[in-house]
Amino acid sequence: MVRTDDRDAAAPGPPRRRRTQRVPVPLLLPAVAGLAFLVLPLAGLVIRAPWGSLWQRLTAPGALSALRLSLQTATVATVLCLALGVPLAWLLARVDFPGRRVVRALVTVPLVLPPVVGGVALLLVFGRRGLLGAPLDAAFGITLPFTTVGVVVAEAFVAMPFLVIAVEGALRGADTRFEEAAATLGAGRWITFTHVTLPLIAPGIAAGAVLCWARALGEFGATITFAGNYPGITQTMPLAVYQTMEGGDLSGAVVLSLILLIVSVTILAALRDKWITTG
Repeated sequence: MVRTDDRDAAAPGPPRRRRTQRVPVPLLLPAVAGLAFLVLPLAGLVIRAPWGSLWQRLTAPGALSALRLSLQTATVATVLCLALGVPLAWLLARVDFPGRRVVRALVTVPLVLPPVVGGVALLLVFGRRGLLGAPLDAAFGITLPFTTVGVVVAEAFVAMPFLVIAVEGALRGADTRFEEAAATLGAGRWITFTHVTLPLIAPGIAAGAVLCWARALGEFGATITFAGNYPGITQTMPLAVYQTMEGGDLSGAVVLSLILLIVSVTILAALRDKWITTG
């Protein structure tokens, strides 16, 4: 015998609307204050921008050089993160090995590590007297610090965790029955990975790559410590903002900052359905 309330609960029908709750004033006031704390500085950046001379400042040789270098190094760093981060994420998601939790923790360390400390760590490894830098310099004459390649290395170091976390989450949420079906049909592990797994997690890879690119574009601390601040060689947009501020040109710094703000807002708008909303 089925009870009426059970039958009604199981019967199909239109989804119930969420009941709108009245927000208590003790919660509303600090919430509005928190929103204002986050939004007002960005609004100030837009309001105080020198719109009359904006195009002239954007097309200045220093600004164009920094923007071009930022776009190039962030893109190359993202490609490097994809080549190394996707296999690492697959290892963490699909292989049960001793110390996996420790490896996952180490992968996420750059997220909380001060970027300047990351730059010092990179110097100790890839510098001319570093653990790997000394053999590279002695055997092949390869020097990474204070070069454009050094910028790519610094950006990849701080940005790769974003990609690994996104791809690992996509792998854990993917339906493994498709991979099992491919295996039963005789597909090898590599064919299964390239023809089944990668298409399944493609949205996660794309979202992780975009976040990785955005983090690389805005990297400052590790870059200036490991690669320096040389115009045309290692001076990216964040470093150009810093140098412009140091030179007393507030309007120029605002213009350069506005470019990074527009890029960040555009990326968040493109990824809002995956990373911002939950329903």
